[in-house]
Amino acid sequence: MALRGFVKKITKSIEEIDREKLEAFCEGLGVSPIGGLTPRTRARVAGEIRSVRIVPRAGAAAVEATINDGSASITAVFLGRRRVGGVTTGRRLVIEGMVAQDGNRCLMFNPIYELL
Repeated sequence: MALRGFVKKITKSIEEIDREKLEAFCEGLGVSPIGGLTPRTRARVAGEIRSVRIVPRAGAAAVEATINDGSASITAVFLGRRRVGGVTTGRRLVIEGMVAQDGNRCLMFNPIYELL
């Protein structure tokens, strides 16, 4: 039994190990998992920023940061901004706000954020 567990452990990919570590880190903060969010409810989630981009929305720029917690992703949309201090790829943070859905994407508009 121990040999089977050892073989399983050493054959995991780096991505899978990183995902598990990130999931454990977020779980330790006592926040909601992104994969279990329901639209039109308030939530507090944590994760790592995978991408940041500037997108025009209704004639004004908006910063979109995709945040992943190991189970799923959510996009934090900061309306009317071209830059958000400290929000860079690879940074971990906690966001809180109202969850919205756009097609199959989970969004949070102008969330309160805390850099970790």
